[in-house]
Amino acid sequence: MICLGALTIQHPLYIPDLPTTVSRKYAYADDLATMHVDVDWEAVEGALSKDMGTVGEYLQTWKLTLSTTKTVSAVFHRNNKEAKRELKVNFNNETLPFWSEAKYLGVTLDCSLTYRELLESLRKKLKSRVALLRRLAGSGWSAEATTLRTAILALVHSTAEYCTPVWCRSACTRLIGPAINDALLIVTGCLRPTPAYNLPILADIQPAELRRIGAALSRGRRAMDPEHLLPSALTCPLCADAHRLKSRHPFVPAAQQLNSFCDNNNIRAAQWADHQWNAEWADNSTRLRIFIPDTGTQPPECPSQEEPGSGLTASAPVADVSGSACTTGVWPPLRTLSVTQKNKPSTMFSFNVQSIDLSMDCMA
Repeated sequence: MICLGALTIQHPLYIPDLPTTVSRKYAYADDLATMHVDVDWEAVEGALSKDMGTVGEYLQTWKLTLSTTKTVSAVFHRNNKEAKRELKVNFNNETLPFWSEAKYLGVTLDCSLTYRELLESLRKKLKSRVALLRRLAGSGWSAEATTLRTAILALVHSTAEYCTPVWCRSACTRLIGPAINDALLIVTGCLRPTPAYNLPILADIQPAELRRIGAALSRGRRAMDPEHLLPSALTCPLCADAHRLKSRHPFVPAAQQLNSFCDNNNIRAAQWADHQWNAEWADNSTRLRIFIPDTGTQPPECPSQEEPGSGLTASAPVADVSGSACTTGVWPPLRTLSVTQKNKPSTMFSFNVQSIDLSMDCMA
C-alpha cells in the first residue's frame, strides 16, 4: 500500500534544506509529495503524521505557511475490501482532507492507478479541441492539409501526450482513441468508414499508441543518467521490489524491456517509433500499401492541372485506386488531393483519393 501526501512550499529555494523524514519525498518546483509504503494502515498513518509534524516545525522555523487547501492525503492499493476506507493523517491536531482521486502535477491519481478519471477528462478536452479544428477545416479560411496537420499536432496530440510515460500502459487509453481518430479524419478528409489503422499513414503522423510508448522510452533513456531519480530502479532486475504497488503495467519493467530491445537491435530511442511503425505497416494487407509502400515515403510535388470545362484547378491528377497499381505514378502532396475553384481563392475543399477506395472496401 502506498500513501501520498501533497505539500506546497512557497519557494523552491527551500527544497534542498528540507528535513529528514521517514517517508520518501518527491519535489518539483514548489510542490512536494511525501510517500510511505507499508501493508498496515496504522503504520502508514503514523509515519505520515509524524513526517507532517516534522515538516510543520521546518515551516515554522522559516516563517512559511502551509497551503491547507492543497495539502491532502491519498492512498493507493488493490484491496477492494478497503476501497472506501479513508486515510487519517494529522497535522496540528487536525485531520488532513482525504481525496480518493488526488491530483499531482496535473495528473489525477485514482486509488488503483487505472487513470480512468484522468483519461475521461482528457477525452472531453480533446473533443472540444477537435470541434475547433472542424470549424477551421469547414470555414472559408482555406485551411490546407499542412495547416490542419500542424494544428492537430499542436492542439490535439500535445494535449493527449501529457505525462504519457505514467499512464500510457493503462487499459483506459481507449477512451481518447475516438477523439484522436476524429482529428485524423479532419486532416485527411477521409470518410468515417475508413479503417482507423489507415488514418495515421494518410495524415503522415505516427499512431498515437506508438507516440505514447516512444515517449516512455525516451523518459526511460533519460532516467539512465546516474544523477536522475530512477537509475537504480531501471538498472535492477526485472523483478521489482516486493514493497512496491503491484500495478497492472508498471513503468520500470516496461522501460527496461524497451531499453533492452533498442540495445539489442542498435536502435536509438528517437528511431524506435519509426522502426515499429514501418514494421507494422509492412505486415498490413491493405491495398493502400500500393501507393505508400513504407511509412517514410514522401509524396512528390505534382504540377497543377486544369480540367477542361470544369473551371477547377487540381493540385494533382486523380489516381486509379481500383486496380493493382497506380496509373498516374504520382501522389498528391501530404497524401491528399486539394481542389480550388477558379477566381475564388477563399473557397477550397479537399478530399482524399484513398478514402473512396477504403470506404468501398468497408461497404462491400
